[in-house]
Amino acid sequence: MTRKSCSFSYTAVLCLVTVMMATLGWSQDDKSTTTVSKPAAKPSPSQQEKSENTAKFEKKNDSKADTDIKKRLDTAASVLDEIMATPDKAIPTNILADAKCIAVIPSMVNIAVVFGGRHGKGVATCRTPNGWSAPAPITITGGSWGLQIGGQATDLVMLVMNQTGMDHLLSSKFKIGAEATGAAGPVGRQVAADTDWKMKAEILTYSRSRGAFAGIDLNGASLKQDKDETALLYGKPVPFEAILSGTVPPPEEAKTFLATVRKYSAEAAENKQGD
Repeated sequence: MTRKSCSFSYTAVLCLVTVMMATLGWSQDDKSTTTVSKPAAKPSPSQQEKSENTAKFEKKNDSKADTDIKKRLDTAASVLDEIMATPDKAIPTNILADAKCIAVIPSMVNIAVVFGGRHGKGVATCRTPNGWSAPAPITITGGSWGLQIGGQATDLVMLVMNQTGMDHLLSSKFKIGAEATGAAGPVGRQVAADTDWKMKAEILTYSRSRGAFAGIDLNGASLKQDKDETALLYGKPVPFEAILSGTVPPPEEAKTFLATVRKYSAEAAENKQGD
């Protein structure tokens, strides 16, 4: 073989190797730049089960909350029924007839270990030109000083007696004894003509515990709108004033409570006119 032919063969082999290397490089580049679409990963059975359980838990909690609100409204109606069942030991009719608003807190909890405390949830309704308003969920909290040990549940009824007291209630948060004057309400069939409760107290308060019904001093307790239960009851947040001023229609859950309020306020008005 001549020197020339060897040179030619060497050059041909070198060119072939160069072409092959370039081809392999381009192929590698194509692989690195090509995006391969992959199907979305399906949740594992455990993840799917966890999501379903979470949804069921949230639904169960919402259902329980709805039931709790209806139960509280029905219990508030029962409290009024039981308190007014004995006229000689109930809220005087001439006071009830003049009340601007009525609030009922069933089973307010009093806890006392050296210093006492109160907390309860209930509902309030106010008079409007078209009758009693839809109920507004409320909470009450406050302390009572005293060296006492024990705990008990107390049914509480509050009557707002004048426009000033009503304005405080419509503000959605106030403290009895500070922003609004409060007093233990009188009990019995009638109140003497010279009683000055109406001139002094914006809010009259009553309690029932262990069967006994009497006025109670709640000075220092704070009352405000329960925004969470308002949203559950009406399906959305609703301002306190809008509910109690009568611009919001009452929900079906409030039917029994409002019927009870109407019943006793109407009876009180009739008795007042007959006196």
